[in-house]
Amino acid sequence: MRPALPPRSLPFLFPLTFLAAFALSAAEPPTGQEIYQNRCASCHGDHGQGVEDEFDSPLEGSLSVAQLAKLIGETMPLDDPGTLSDQEASDVAAFIHEAFYSPVARERNRPARVELARLTVRQYRQTLADLIGSFRGPVTWGNERGLQAEYFRGRRLQKNTSVARRIDPKIDFDFGTEAPLSEIAEPHEFSIRWQGSLMASETGLYDFAVRTEHAVRLWVNDPQTPLIDRWVKSGDDHEFTASLFLVGGRVYPLRLDFTKAKQGVDDSAKQKEKPESAPSSIHLLWKTPRGALEPIPTRQLASQSVPEQFVCTVPFPPDDRSYGWERGTSVSKAWDGATTDGAIEAAGYVAENLNALAGTRDGAADRQEKLRRFCRQFCERAFRHPLSKEEEDVYVDGQFKVAPNGETAVKRVVLLALKSPRFLFREVGSSPSPYDVAARLSYALWDSLPDEALNRAAADGKLGSPQQIAEQAERMLGDYRAKAKLHGFLLTWLKADLEKDLTKDSKVFPEFDAATIADLRTSLELFLDEVLASDGADYRRLLLADEVYVNDRLAKFYGCATPSEAGFTKVQLDDGSRAGILTHPYLMASLAHARESSPIHRGVFLVRGVMGQALRPPPVAVAPLAPDLHPDLTTRERVTIQTQPTECMTCHSIINPLGFTLENYDAVGRYRAEERGKRVDSSGSYRTHAGKEVALQGPRELAEFVVTSPEAHGAFVEQLFHHLVQQPVRAYGPDTLANLQAAFTADEFNIRQLAVHILTVSAPVGRETGEAKPES
Repeated sequence: MRPALPPRSLPFLFPLTFLAAFALSAAEPPTGQEIYQNRCASCHGDHGQGVEDEFDSPLEGSLSVAQLAKLIGETMPLDDPGTLSDQEASDVAAFIHEAFYSPVARERNRPARVELARLTVRQYRQTLADLIGSFRGPVTWGNERGLQAEYFRGRRLQKNTSVARRIDPKIDFDFGTEAPLSEIAEPHEFSIRWQGSLMASETGLYDFAVRTEHAVRLWVNDPQTPLIDRWVKSGDDHEFTASLFLVGGRVYPLRLDFTKAKQGVDDSAKQKEKPESAPSSIHLLWKTPRGALEPIPTRQLASQSVPEQFVCTVPFPPDDRSYGWERGTSVSKAWDGATTDGAIEAAGYVAENLNALAGTRDGAADRQEKLRRFCRQFCERAFRHPLSKEEEDVYVDGQFKVAPNGETAVKRVVLLALKSPRFLFREVGSSPSPYDVAARLSYALWDSLPDEALNRAAADGKLGSPQQIAEQAERMLGDYRAKAKLHGFLLTWLKADLEKDLTKDSKVFPEFDAATIADLRTSLELFLDEVLASDGADYRRLLLADEVYVNDRLAKFYGCATPSEAGFTKVQLDDGSRAGILTHPYLMASLAHARESSPIHRGVFLVRGVMGQALRPPPVAVAPLAPDLHPDLTTRERVTIQTQPTECMTCHSIINPLGFTLENYDAVGRYRAEERGKRVDSSGSYRTHAGKEVALQGPRELAEFVVTSPEAHGAFVEQLFHHLVQQPVRAYGPDTLANLQAAFTADEFNIRQLAVHILTVSAPVGRETGEAKPES
């Protein structure tokens, strides 16, 4: 037996036990999971799900392990920040990232799937317009900008009085007392007709105005009924206005007749002397839903006429955008009611234009059969697939059996079809057919129905391989609707697609008025269109271009040389120090307060939109420190003080260093070297996913970093995928995003080609299986 320890040995037992325990703990430090359970789970939940009331947001995001470790080390635990060692912060970050934080972990824990989706509001309106319009003929947006103008001598717009034709870039003329052309000998009496088409840039109510001293009639989208009719003019009014709801991204017929002549009875033969020529002018203007009243620009006009378009004017509830893109995955009573009202409106329009749409006439012997054929085609196009015998019996034949006449039967068919899930929902079935592939292509690029070429490819089995899908996508990208879709994506990416109040304090910026704001919007959109239309459609040019489109008003406001040509021209602002969209004055003004810049707004945009990192909503709303109460502090200094609490720095340690790089631009996007008597400090930084701290000095270095950043490339690819497909990219496989990003890089960052790659991946995938359709 082991001898008992003598009593005098007992005091040594306690230090020996302590040393053994210390040695054991030193040899086996707590794991990241143990640290999380001991220090983090009480606030964030055992599985990062959040705790009710105080920390109810799930612990998930897009930071790398290195970025997450830095954030945890500086700001956590919340009750005792900075007490974790670097190793502990790294270990717990690795555990959190792997267990539930990262996109891969979320995919493992909650696998994403392709969800059943209804038509979004935009898709509903576009689809109805194309569905009804398909019975009128194709709509094109030609390359010749401006309107076809025909000039006449005298008061009558007739063939025998026509003296000249030409393309007028826009209708914005002041003729004075002279004739508009030398071919018109009598300046006191002449007429003009302008015809062509109009592109509506966004959906909403448009105000049209005609300014003239003489007689006018204006038709927009309705060739029968003038929108403005002042052909028999009385009084001294010189401006005539009317409003019209238009769906954005669509082309509408336009015609304007003008005459400088006495209306009513023609008594010119009785006049002994030629009357004196009075002054004459004619100006056609509009006010877009977010613009100011201005002459309709040349870029929105085309000389080619198009058929009338159906416009659904029914108000809809907004689509869900909580994931960052429009989703049609929820159905409400308000949405269901709006689709009913839309169906009624469409059925009424079809009934009013039935003979023109169905190609028949009242009393014709074959009218009933033509109406049946129209209804079969209507349902096939609405459902995006050929009708089965059962569908034809229900939707067409059954309605003609019970209706008292053909007109009533057509209305019943239209109402039934437009309320059918086959119309309102996409991909009702789980097994993808070639017609499903065609519909995915058309809704991704056009927000609307497949055209005849797509349907023919589906019928012929020519949508089964990636190459066949890519060929169709490349063809479709030439359509004006695809150009509008990509244009809309860039606005969404820049958070410029929604209504924003850019109004500034008139005492600080007295010349920054509604017209200047509208011009800035035009400047931004011209630049986006230029990049998209260029040969390479290069994403990098969006960030590195040093030129900005300006007109006379913007040139004066931003202190650059006035353009030599009328309208918008590209110029270098601030000696070429601008960095593409990152410093575009519209974006700088939209991400600013009424009097001061906002590094926080700009930083949030850069973190979320450009770098693709998730940010939690702030725990509480905090008003900015008032500049007047801190007259000696710059904006950067005030923001630094305001966001220095630990609970703020969780996010602001990422937001602020990026936002500060744009501090050379004030609240209206004008360059400044000083603020409140101090030199502007535009230095910043960013910690990459690999954990490298990148120092950034001003916007040019920021832009140059972004164009080479795989993180920014991945964010752009993911956002375009969501905008086109309106489904989570993770639902298409764990490697899909990485593969698309690699293709984007290999294609020299071509945005249009990226769209093609996205569609070759997503179009063949079934809703339930999540698998691509086998090649036919």
